[in-house]
Amino acid sequence: MNLVVVSNTRQTLREICANLDAMEESIEVTPIEGGLDDLANIPAHQDPEVMILDCSGGGCGQLERVEQLRQLYPDMALILVSENPAPDFLLGAMRAGVREVLPLPATTPSLAAALGRLVRKANGAERRRGRILTFVGCKGGAGTSFLAANLAFVLSERAQKVLLLDLNLQFGDAALFVSDQKSTKTIADLAEEIHRVDAAFLASSVVHVTGTFDVLAAPEDPARALAVKAEHVDTLLRLARHQYDFVVIDAGRGLDAVSLRALDHADVIYPVLQLTLPFIRDAKRLVDAFRSLDYSRDKVRMIVNRYQKGGDIGLADVQKSLGYAAAHVIPNQFDAVASSVNQGVPVLKLAPASTVSKALLDIAATLTDIESNNVVRGGWLGRFLGRS
Repeated sequence: MNLVVVSNTRQTLREICANLDAMEESIEVTPIEGGLDDLANIPAHQDPEVMILDCSGGGCGQLERVEQLRQLYPDMALILVSENPAPDFLLGAMRAGVREVLPLPATTPSLAAALGRLVRKANGAERRRGRILTFVGCKGGAGTSFLAANLAFVLSERAQKVLLLDLNLQFGDAALFVSDQKSTKTIADLAEEIHRVDAAFLASSVVHVTGTFDVLAAPEDPARALAVKAEHVDTLLRLARHQYDFVVIDAGRGLDAVSLRALDHADVIYPVLQLTLPFIRDAKRLVDAFRSLDYSRDKVRMIVNRYQKGGDIGLADVQKSLGYAAAHVIPNQFDAVASSVNQGVPVLKLAPASTVSKALLDIAATLTDIESNNVVRGGWLGRFLGRS
């Protein structure tokens, strides 16, 4: 369990951490001396499960910020501590969804009792925790945008709520592969108003392609890509993960601070390559980068696109050169793909019997089978504390 204590006051921070250490159960505590904005320094894979926030001395005057925080971390239990919590503060905390407010000093018994109450509330609760799939091209022209957009559509047709996020910021056009609707807002608009972003703002900014399929487009003007920073991607993905069953990201080609953040958050990374020597060479560089970033092997699933039997380079050469077998193979079927791209209609809709559609359905089946077992049932505290 990741428990974070946030306080502007060093002495209070030390006292709370010491009282947590004195509990019978062993809890790993991360102290943060500062404010809520410092939560961004916590790595994506270490999202806090419990946060104790010191609101004394006006340090938590903006409870609206706490409400926004709860949307970014809906699985996180929040405990506020304050010197003399006034009735209006307690009412504001309750409206912000905070159920535990403790007076300072927060003693070991009071902290243990609060955590115990959170255990009872968490047990039995069910929350959506969507999976993030990040597509990255090993080289330009790999077909990354086509595959990301069309897999997102296929997943949505399997009764999954899906967001396609176009992070190919300078030349992104993933939305055009699945819809002719023009987006009124893009990810750059959200980045410029990131302090306002919540579930409602996100829902009003996406293109609703179908009832279960939304698209957040890249900016039309490449210059506006500069508005999107890595920390904005953090906020959007943390929020989207809890609004959708799947978030499919087209990260384009190349590694930078923004695409790396999308890779960090990903449950599955799909590098896309074709069976030519330049693709194999660049794929090897990408795999080396993944190793240096300590990404697990299970997280990376190679996709060979436009596959034809009998070429100079075969599937066995992929494993030999990269150390990864091709997890999925998309057959070369130019006519079906070209028609889909030119008409802006998903290939599954336009040519459902094509081998490309069947390959995409196979990938979706592997994901939705896992997804059916991925509902997060509350009780993490209980499991951790052995009280489930």
